[in-house]
Amino acid sequence: MNILAQTFPDFSASVKMQQGTGSAAAATLYRDFFKNGTASPEAMAYLQLPDCKIVARENADVLKFASRLGDGNIIESVIIPGKGRTTLCVSSQVGCKMGCAFCATGAGGFVRDCTAEEIVWQAFAARFELRHAIDNIVFMGMGEPLDNFDNVMQAVRVLCDQRGLNIPQSRITISTAGHVEGINRLAAPGMPKVRLALSLNAPTDAVRSEIMPLNRKYPLRALRKALRSFPLGKGGLFFVEYVLIAGVNDSAEMAASLAEFLAGLPVRVNLIACNRNDSLPFGPPEMDQVKRFRDRLVREKLFVRVRQSQGLGIRAACGQLRASLRV
Repeated sequence: MNILAQTFPDFSASVKMQQGTGSAAAATLYRDFFKNGTASPEAMAYLQLPDCKIVARENADVLKFASRLGDGNIIESVIIPGKGRTTLCVSSQVGCKMGCAFCATGAGGFVRDCTAEEIVWQAFAARFELRHAIDNIVFMGMGEPLDNFDNVMQAVRVLCDQRGLNIPQSRITISTAGHVEGINRLAAPGMPKVRLALSLNAPTDAVRSEIMPLNRKYPLRALRKALRSFPLGKGGLFFVEYVLIAGVNDSAEMAASLAEFLAGLPVRVNLIACNRNDSLPFGPPEMDQVKRFRDRLVREKLFVRVRQSQGLGIRAACGQLRASLRV
């Protein structure tokens, strides 16, 4: 049984079926495994773990590590230290189908979905192999999480299990490029109540479809409808990520259109200057232009932050993950 793919109820049922023991023994094994990162030799003999291995790491202001999966494919994850918490950015796919024009991951193409255990493995490895006290998870690594919905949701359930890694749902954020079907599925009763971030990057269909092909399937009207129907709960909000690309989406007109699109939605906007990738023809605007764009949004009563990219020197920043570490 692959313990990294199972919540405690799943695991307890498996143990009872295979070993004939009760839930108390399963609870002890599950709790000890996720507390210590290992179990007794006897227990390990019948526990399965994914065939994953950290094969490279690179450290700057963040720590990026590459994991080789059982079939030889590579994914990258990033540990981001912060005040009062340590965040892990996980990958949900090997590559990405979305093809966003400014993203190195999409430029590398799509290989396959990550399994639930491969997703949980990243948190497990960060905590027990790299010795970082991970307490915040963002699905902002390689891949579109809502394109791998079932595996991502099972991974979230395992990550949140109080007998296991015990990461609160409120400290898990799923970032989407605007996968409306996935947003609607996440809104259904019984789904984990995680935070939702939207990688928006353009407020008009013409520009957004050019730089984010997913918009051709799920245009802005459908996206806004899905957001308005999403059950945030009292005090809940969406995070909106907006990558500013010089000469593409950073004009005063774009700022006005963005404010209009977001009007009435409970959002916090994060502005991020586009990170350079040698293989892509885009660059960031000058800082004065970033500030003008921010100020226009602030005048429209939006909560806005200009985010400074971390991990630029090791290609660990937004849109740069592409299994580029030497392995």
